Amino acid sequence: MTWHKRLFDLFFVSLLIVILGPILLMILIWLLCKEGRPVFYLAERMTTPTRSFQLWKLRTMTVVAEDAGVSGGDKSARITQTGAWLRAKRLDEFPQLWNILKGDLSFVGPRPPLRHYVEANPEIYAQVLKSRPGVTGLASIAYHKHEARLLARCSTAAETDAVYSRICIPAKARLDLIYQRHQNMCFDFDLVFQTIGNLFRRG
Repeated sequence: MTWHKRLFDLFFVSLLIVILGPILLMILIWLLCKEGRPVFYLAERMTTPTRSFQLWKLRTMTVVAEDAGVSGGDKSARITQTGAWLRAKRLDEFPQLWNILKGDLSFVGPRPPLRHYVEANPEIYAQVLKSRPGVTGLASIAYHKHEARLLARCSTAAETDAVYSRICIPAKARLDLIYQRHQNMCFDFDLVFQTIGNLFRRG
Protein backbone atom coordinates (compact mmCIF):
# COMPACT_ATOMS: atom_id res chain seq x y z
CA MET A 1 0.00 0.00 0.00
CA THR A 2 1.34 3.44 -0.91
CA TRP A 3 1.69 6.13 1.74
CA HIS A 4 -0.90 8.39 0.09
CA LYS A 5 -3.47 5.56 -0.01
CA ARG A 6 -2.83 4.93 3.70
CA LEU A 7 -3.31 8.65 4.41
CA PHE A 8 -6.55 8.51 2.42
CA ASP A 9 -7.71 5.63 4.63
CA LEU A 10 -6.74 7.32 7.90
CA PHE A 11 -8.40 10.59 6.88
CA PHE A 12 -11.70 8.91 5.99
CA VAL A 13 -11.72 6.53 8.97
CA SER A 14 -11.09 9.42 11.39
CA LEU A 15 -13.88 11.44 9.77
CA LEU A 16 -16.34 8.55 9.84
CA ILE A 17 -15.55 7.60 13.44
CA VAL A 18 -16.44 11.15 14.50
CA ILE A 19 -19.60 11.27 12.35
CA LEU A 20 -20.81 7.69 12.72
CA GLY A 21 -19.50 6.82 16.19
CA PRO A 22 -22.70 7.87 18.03
CA ILE A 23 -24.84 6.06 15.43
CA LEU A 24 -22.80 2.88 15.83
CA LEU A 25 -23.15 3.10 19.62
CA MET A 26 -26.95 3.36 19.31
CA ILE A 27 -27.02 0.41 16.89
CA LEU A 28 -24.93 -1.68 19.30
CA ILE A 29 -27.32 -0.95 22.19
CA TRP A 30 -30.35 -1.68 19.98
CA LEU A 31 -28.78 -4.93 18.71
CA LEU A 32 -27.90 -6.02 22.25
CA CYS A 33 -31.47 -5.44 23.41
CA LYS A 34 -33.04 -7.14 20.39
CA GLU A 35 -30.69 -10.07 19.80
CA GLY A 36 -28.49 -10.38 22.89
CA ARG A 37 -24.84 -11.37 22.87
CA PRO A 38 -22.66 -11.56 20.88
CA VAL A 39 -23.25 -8.35 18.95
CA PHE A 40 -20.08 -8.76 16.88
CA TYR A 41 -19.19 -11.46 14.37
CA LEU A 42 -15.50 -12.14 13.80
CA ALA A 43 -14.36 -14.15 10.80
CA GLU A 44 -10.97 -15.04 9.39
CA ARG A 45 -10.17 -13.35 6.09
CA MET A 46 -6.96 -13.09 4.06
CA THR A 47 -5.15 -9.81 3.50
CA THR A 48 -2.39 -11.52 1.47
CA PRO A 49 -2.22 -15.09 0.13
CA THR A 50 -0.37 -16.09 3.32
CA ARG A 51 -1.51 -13.62 6.02
CA SER A 52 -4.92 -13.64 7.68
CA PHE A 53 -6.76 -11.26 10.00
CA GLN A 54 -10.01 -11.14 11.95
CA LEU A 55 -12.72 -9.23 10.08
CA TRP A 56 -15.21 -7.44 12.35
CA LYS A 57 -18.91 -7.19 11.50
CA LEU A 58 -22.14 -6.79 13.41
CA ARG A 59 -23.82 -10.16 13.94
CA THR A 60 -26.76 -10.65 11.57
CA MET A 61 -27.40 -14.39 11.99
CA THR A 62 -28.34 -16.77 14.76
CA VAL A 63 -25.31 -18.33 16.40
CA VAL A 64 -24.38 -21.91 15.48
CA ALA A 65 -21.56 -24.17 16.66
CA GLU A 66 -19.82 -24.17 13.26
CA ASP A 67 -20.11 -21.81 10.31
CA ALA A 68 -18.18 -21.88 7.05
CA GLY A 69 -18.35 -20.58 3.51
CA VAL A 70 -20.06 -17.58 1.99
CA SER A 71 -23.70 -16.74 2.71
CA GLY A 72 -26.23 -18.17 0.28
CA GLY A 73 -29.80 -19.36 0.27
CA ASP A 74 -28.78 -22.23 2.54
CA LYS A 75 -28.15 -19.72 5.36
CA SER A 76 -31.10 -17.40 4.75
CA ALA A 77 -33.21 -18.94 7.53
CA ARG A 78 -30.52 -17.95 10.04
CA ILE A 79 -30.66 -14.23 9.21
CA THR A 80 -32.45 -12.38 12.00
CA GLN A 81 -35.02 -9.64 11.37
CA THR A 82 -32.62 -6.99 12.63
CA GLY A 83 -29.79 -8.65 10.71
CA ALA A 84 -31.72 -8.42 7.44
CA TRP A 85 -32.20 -4.68 8.00
CA LEU A 86 -28.53 -4.18 8.86
CA ARG A 87 -27.45 -6.10 5.76
CA ALA A 88 -29.80 -4.15 3.49
CA LYS A 89 -28.19 -0.89 4.66
CA ARG A 90 -24.69 -2.46 4.90
CA LEU A 91 -24.60 -1.17 8.48
CA ASP A 92 -23.26 -4.56 9.59
CA GLU A 93 -19.93 -3.48 8.09
CA PHE A 94 -19.48 -0.43 10.36
CA PRO A 95 -17.03 -2.27 12.67
CA GLN A 96 -14.65 -2.68 9.74
CA LEU A 97 -13.56 0.89 10.46
CA TRP A 98 -11.47 -0.79 13.18
CA ASN A 99 -9.90 -3.08 10.55
CA ILE A 100 -9.05 -0.03 8.43
CA LEU A 101 -7.53 1.77 11.41
CA LYS A 102 -5.36 -1.30 12.15
CA GLY A 103 -4.27 -1.56 8.51
CA ASP A 104 -5.94 -4.92 7.80
CA LEU A 105 -8.16 -3.27 5.19
CA SER A 106 -8.17 -0.24 2.95
CA PHE A 107 -11.35 1.68 2.19
CA VAL A 108 -11.17 0.63 -1.45
CA GLY A 109 -9.94 -2.70 -2.77
CA PRO A 110 -11.03 -6.29 -3.39
CA ARG A 111 -13.22 -7.81 -0.70
CA PRO A 112 -11.07 -9.95 1.64
CA PRO A 113 -11.53 -13.64 0.78
CA LEU A 114 -11.88 -16.70 2.95
CA ARG A 115 -8.74 -18.84 3.35
CA HIS A 116 -10.51 -21.79 1.66
CA TYR A 117 -10.98 -19.87 -1.59
CA VAL A 118 -7.46 -18.47 -1.58
CA GLU A 119 -5.99 -21.95 -1.18
CA ALA A 120 -8.29 -23.34 -3.87
CA ASN A 121 -7.49 -20.51 -6.34
CA PRO A 122 -3.85 -19.57 -5.70
CA GLU A 123 -3.18 -18.11 -9.17
CA ILE A 124 -6.20 -15.79 -9.02
CA TYR A 125 -5.54 -14.51 -5.52
CA ALA A 126 -1.80 -14.13 -6.05
CA GLN A 127 -2.79 -11.34 -8.45
CA VAL A 128 -5.90 -9.97 -6.72
CA LEU A 129 -4.27 -9.69 -3.29
CA LYS A 130 -1.46 -7.54 -4.61
CA SER A 131 -3.99 -4.83 -3.68
CA ARG A 132 -4.87 -4.38 -0.01
CA PRO A 133 -8.42 -5.73 0.49
CA GLY A 134 -11.09 -3.11 1.02
CA VAL A 135 -14.52 -2.42 2.49
CA THR A 136 -15.77 -1.41 -0.94
CA GLY A 137 -14.43 -1.59 -4.46
CA LEU A 138 -15.23 -1.89 -8.13
CA ALA A 139 -16.34 -5.51 -7.82
CA SER A 140 -18.42 -4.76 -4.71
CA ILE A 141 -20.30 -1.99 -6.52
CA ALA A 142 -20.65 -3.61 -9.94
CA TYR A 143 -21.24 -7.25 -8.99
CA HIS A 144 -22.79 -7.32 -5.49
CA LYS A 145 -26.45 -7.49 -6.54
CA HIS A 146 -25.81 -10.13 -9.21
CA GLU A 147 -23.80 -12.25 -6.76
CA ALA A 148 -26.53 -11.97 -4.12
CA ARG A 149 -29.16 -13.16 -6.63
CA LEU A 150 -27.02 -16.11 -7.71
CA LEU A 151 -26.27 -17.25 -4.16
CA ALA A 152 -29.83 -16.71 -2.94
CA ARG A 153 -30.97 -19.49 -5.30
CA CYS A 154 -28.64 -22.03 -3.66
CA SER A 155 -30.29 -24.40 -1.20
CA THR A 156 -27.26 -26.24 0.18
CA ALA A 157 -23.77 -25.27 1.35
CA ALA A 158 -22.23 -27.41 -1.43
CA GLU A 159 -24.29 -25.64 -4.10
CA THR A 160 -23.41 -22.22 -2.67
CA ASP A 161 -19.72 -23.12 -2.68
CA ALA A 162 -19.87 -24.42 -6.27
CA VAL A 163 -21.65 -21.33 -7.64
CA TYR A 164 -19.37 -18.95 -5.78
CA SER A 165 -16.22 -20.79 -6.90
CA ARG A 166 -17.23 -21.34 -10.51
CA ILE A 167 -18.98 -18.04 -11.30
CA CYS A 168 -18.44 -15.36 -8.67
CA ILE A 169 -14.71 -15.64 -7.97
CA PRO A 170 -13.58 -15.31 -11.63
CA ALA A 171 -16.06 -12.50 -12.33
CA LYS A 172 -15.03 -10.47 -9.29
CA ALA A 173 -11.34 -11.11 -9.94
CA ARG A 174 -11.65 -9.58 -13.42
CA LEU A 175 -13.15 -6.43 -11.91
CA ASP A 176 -10.59 -6.34 -9.08
CA LEU A 177 -7.75 -6.51 -11.60
CA ILE A 178 -9.29 -3.68 -13.65
CA TYR A 179 -9.29 -1.61 -10.46
CA GLN A 180 -5.71 -2.65 -9.74
CA ARG A 181 -4.50 -1.49 -13.17
CA HIS A 182 -6.23 1.88 -12.91
CA GLN A 183 -6.04 2.60 -9.17
CA ASN A 184 -5.46 6.24 -8.20
CA MET A 185 -6.85 8.68 -5.64
CA CYS A 186 -9.53 10.03 -7.98
CA PHE A 187 -10.73 6.49 -8.74
CA ASP A 188 -10.83 5.69 -5.01
CA PHE A 189 -12.83 8.86 -4.25
CA ASP A 190 -15.28 8.00 -7.02
CA LEU A 191 -15.82 4.46 -5.68
CA VAL A 192 -16.27 5.71 -2.10
CA PHE A 193 -18.89 8.26 -3.18
CA GLN A 194 -20.65 5.68 -5.36
CA THR A 195 -20.84 3.45 -2.29
CA ILE A 196 -22.26 6.26 -0.15
CA GLY A 197 -24.78 7.07 -2.88
CA ASN A 198 -25.87 3.43 -3.01
CA LEU A 199 -26.45 3.42 0.75
CA PHE A 200 -28.80 6.42 0.49
CA ARG A 201 -30.63 4.85 -2.44
CA ARG A 202 -31.18 1.72 -0.35
CA GLY A 203 -32.71 3.91 2.30
